[in-house]
Amino acid sequence: MKIADGVTSTALLTDQYELTMLAAALADGSAHRNCTFEVFARRLPHGRRYGVVAGTGRLLAALAEFRFGEPELAIVSKFLDTRTVEWLRDYRFTGDIDGYPEGELFFPGSPIVTVRGTFAECVLLETLILSIYNHDSAIAAAAARMVSVCGGRRMIEMGSRRTHELAAPASARAAYLAGFDATSNLEAARTFGVPTAGTSAHAFTLLHSGADGAHEAAAFRSQVDALGVGTTLLVDTFDITNGVATAIEVAGPELGGVRIDSGDLGVLARQVREQLDALGATRTKIVVSGDLDEYAIASLRAEPVDAYGVGTSLVTGSGAPTAGMVYKLVEVDGVPVAKRSSHKESRGGTKAAIRLARHTGTIVEEIVYPASAARPELNGYEVRELRTPLVRGGEVLADQPTLRESRELLARGLVSLPWEGLKLSAGDPAIPTTFVR
Repeated sequence: MKIADGVTSTALLTDQYELTMLAAALADGSAHRNCTFEVFARRLPHGRRYGVVAGTGRLLAALAEFRFGEPELAIVSKFLDTRTVEWLRDYRFTGDIDGYPEGELFFPGSPIVTVRGTFAECVLLETLILSIYNHDSAIAAAAARMVSVCGGRRMIEMGSRRTHELAAPASARAAYLAGFDATSNLEAARTFGVPTAGTSAHAFTLLHSGADGAHEAAAFRSQVDALGVGTTLLVDTFDITNGVATAIEVAGPELGGVRIDSGDLGVLARQVREQLDALGATRTKIVVSGDLDEYAIASLRAEPVDAYGVGTSLVTGSGAPTAGMVYKLVEVDGVPVAKRSSHKESRGGTKAAIRLARHTGTIVEEIVYPASAARPELNGYEVRELRTPLVRGGEVLADQPTLRESRELLARGLVSLPWEGLKLSAGDPAIPTTFVR
């Protein structure tokens, strides 16, 4: 997996303290103790009623490239002893990983990922796992909230210019997982197969200005000549009413779409729809963009909008840029261990999880219990196991779900939530999590 120009290893996408802990553990002999680490979120971000598991596919790809070659060893040898450097030279993860399937919902305390192996090999994966899951799950949760209120209209991810260049494709992937239809990011298409879409920029309209004034018609004509009448014209560079009239004059009533990127989008969408219909362009779509989030999208649900282009709010998690997941040691040589720090407690022992649903499909509860114990007896509910095997003996298992299959899983999951779980207002998690000792 290419990280940057000429760089393929993911081993340095980590925190130095993982390597210093490794060095100390190798020195005192504890490095080879069998351990279980778990990934979970103690709580959901403020205002969220569910989380979305995203990033699994990216993690499994990154795990295969987690190797220390000579360039990586040259960096870590600056602060590590020779024994640790030599240990890293031959490193590969040989343990097991289980996890909630990508696209699954999660709630506070859900054991989203379980990593088993020696302390040495597991501790090195903390930052890699958390950085991928925390980013992608935050974006997917924000995107899912937007999709749930868009009324089935087309959703386009347009946030590449508002995030890090290497985060942009991952953001597009997470948005597509959550139900977005397309992205403007072409690397997401190449790397993950996400469908793409694009419209036009104000710069293109301004390009056709001259000393004698603005030539909006010339810009529109050029775009239509190159891309066909199915293209989408940006009509708010100057005056929207004149822009719409000019667009239909140039392209005719079969114009594919117009985009509005500023102003009171609800009012403008109504005005533009009336104008388009009066001009005979009854099938011309209206695309709106410009600082949209789930609340703005919800407020536009009754307006004649055909598609939304979402950027900044999406790629920043719409106010929750991380999913709040942590990676904690929960078992050493079969003995449960737990952190007791105030407000940062963990629950010891390797865990399993099931989710209960009514016969209608509505989920009602998640139960987390010791993996070594029998599954709790339950009557009257449909029961579904949540954890699935991902890695065995360091090898990624075959037949992992495709991105499209994970997208379908999430769509089913959102439908299974109690109706109040889809509210945008702050409140308790959509379902409770019960912990069985």
